[in-house]
Amino acid sequence: MAHEAHLAALNPEQLKAATHGVSEGCATPVGPLLVIAGAGSGKTATIAHRVAHLIVNGADPHRILLMTFSRRASVEMIRRVERITRQALGASAGAAAASMPWAGTFHGLGARLIREHAEAIGLDPQFTIHDREDSADLMNLVRHELGFSKTEKRFPTKGTCLAVYSRAVNAELPLARVLGETFPWCAGWEAELRTLYAAYVETKQRQNVLDYDDLLLYWAGMAADPGLAATMGERFDHVLVDEYQDTNRLQASILLALKPEGRGLTVVGDDAQSIYSFRAATVRNILDFPQSFSPPAKIVTLDRNYRSTQPVLAAANAVIERAEERFTKNLWSDRPSDRKPRLVSVADEAAQARCVAEQVLVNREAGQDLKKQAVLFRTSSHSAMLELELVRRNIPFVKFGGLKFLEAAHVKDMLALLRFVENPRDRVAGFRVLQLMPGVGPASAARTLDAVAAAPAPFEALLAAPAPARAGEDWRAFLDVVAGIAGRSAGWPGEFGLARRWYDPHLERRHDDAAARQADLLQLEQIAAGYPSRERFLTELTLDPPDATSDEAGVPLKDEDYLILSTIHSSKGQEWTSVFVLNGVDGCMPSDLGTGSKPEIEEERRLLYVAMTRAKDELSILIPQRFYVHQQSGYGDRHVYAARTRFIQPMILDRFEVCAWPSSAAGGAAKPAPIPRVDVAARVRAMW
Repeated sequence: MAHEAHLAALNPEQLKAATHGVSEGCATPVGPLLVIAGAGSGKTATIAHRVAHLIVNGADPHRILLMTFSRRASVEMIRRVERITRQALGASAGAAAASMPWAGTFHGLGARLIREHAEAIGLDPQFTIHDREDSADLMNLVRHELGFSKTEKRFPTKGTCLAVYSRAVNAELPLARVLGETFPWCAGWEAELRTLYAAYVETKQRQNVLDYDDLLLYWAGMAADPGLAATMGERFDHVLVDEYQDTNRLQASILLALKPEGRGLTVVGDDAQSIYSFRAATVRNILDFPQSFSPPAKIVTLDRNYRSTQPVLAAANAVIERAEERFTKNLWSDRPSDRKPRLVSVADEAAQARCVAEQVLVNREAGQDLKKQAVLFRTSSHSAMLELELVRRNIPFVKFGGLKFLEAAHVKDMLALLRFVENPRDRVAGFRVLQLMPGVGPASAARTLDAVAAAPAPFEALLAAPAPARAGEDWRAFLDVVAGIAGRSAGWPGEFGLARRWYDPHLERRHDDAAARQADLLQLEQIAAGYPSRERFLTELTLDPPDATSDEAGVPLKDEDYLILSTIHSSKGQEWTSVFVLNGVDGCMPSDLGTGSKPEIEEERRLLYVAMTRAKDELSILIPQRFYVHQQSGYGDRHVYAARTRFIQPMILDRFEVCAWPSSAAGGAAKPAPIPRVDVAARVRAMW
């Protein structure tokens, strides 16, 4: 070819993907292509080179539809395409050729096409689009108008109502099935939810607004009409989709309707990194893609990894190769190393936190910035004990994937109650706690706090304060728990238990995901047991490591070095020199909530694979030997042994360095005495 210089950086497999169906000066659409792009295999570069190669060989960039999952990814893709076309065609010609008006996210492109065809589908083209918060507020308004906010039993909150609606839309599933499989606590409200959603849709149409899900729903509706589908499909010669393993059924139906024969269609993804079923994504889209066409789509596999050392990849390959269904590939690298990934046994979660913190500091002293290290975990609450350890050691960190443990609403509620008992003049804590009770609003809470603040003995004034008019029996229960905690008769951390038991009914009333939040509070109670008193506990937990670090250094946090903490879901697409994976045990990985079916277990396997393939040089998977289990049937509160994750079976242990912390050579503590083995399920039952 005349312009092969712009392809010189590609390896043989990338070159096959980039040049599929393209000959010199001819970019006529050919049959479908599936690119299975393994972790760290240069996926973005391959897509960009394919788009640029199409343009260089005559494809009209205005007739290329490129769909990504984020605006940032789209911008980066266009930037790379422009750079490559400049290299091939020269600066001015390359820049002009790379103009791609139809590159963007599924939802953004859908909005444009819907507006263009609005009149044909009965919409006013001047419609406005609600974001998630606007949609939840509108759902709440309709919910209130229908009287569902005043039911005798707890009706799902606006956020839950919107989540159920969104799941049904994007997964293309009947409401009854969505409720049964994903929102079982709402199943009793099926009839009311049907009424709510019908009214919600009517309200949107009456107000000429679309929500986020409508951008796919209306697009799919247009694609279901043969005439409109043909019109849209003929508009584009080439359609390319990134991260196809993360698409839902609605997105797949749109794509197959646009290009039913697959001509000019390219999808790129990795079935082994399909981990977003909670967003209605389905791995079936990519697994079934080749056979959706006749003849089947051509498959090109990118298995050369540019990120990790070979020992890390050998271990990751061993984990994923036992998946029940997958596209066969084995990642390889030309980066040799004599350091295998480590399976590190630790006594318990507290030891796990100390082990990670110490190793992070060792790496830092060896010249590895904190930002080049990451701690990954299955569920946001799994990092709670580590966060406190990092606070104690003054190690700054940034957490991705959920709020920091101490910033979550239910944790702040509990701490506010303890702080208010400790200091009844703490108006911020008191204001938060008083309004946890039904019937107590800002005005009545303010009146009570004013009376307490004006009294010479604020605690006595609180106990003697008249009940707010609408507080009812909840006020008496509140005063009882305040007196019980202040009296210290239960001791510490028994006082925490008193507070948690008082808060439980309010937690269930205020949050639809109360079970998951209760798991956080049980973990916080275990953390509290590590402090000698309520005062010490509250003092330690009020520290804010990011602010303290920036204040001490005199520069903004964004200019500081800090450790990365992230859920595995939020880590996808990222990489770090050293990676620590917490809680590599059954019950946490896989999560007990992810073991209800074979597809769920397989996704849990892929989660571990994604976590492992984030590591460039060093990978450590922590294996706590004991977990604290709260009120396990037949046993009560106790520590129990945990088992190494089922995804790392004995026959693949040779891919790892198996060790314990602290090691006996370092004078570590003796192994704890054996205790009866029981199921660890209860501790993490509520964690998704």
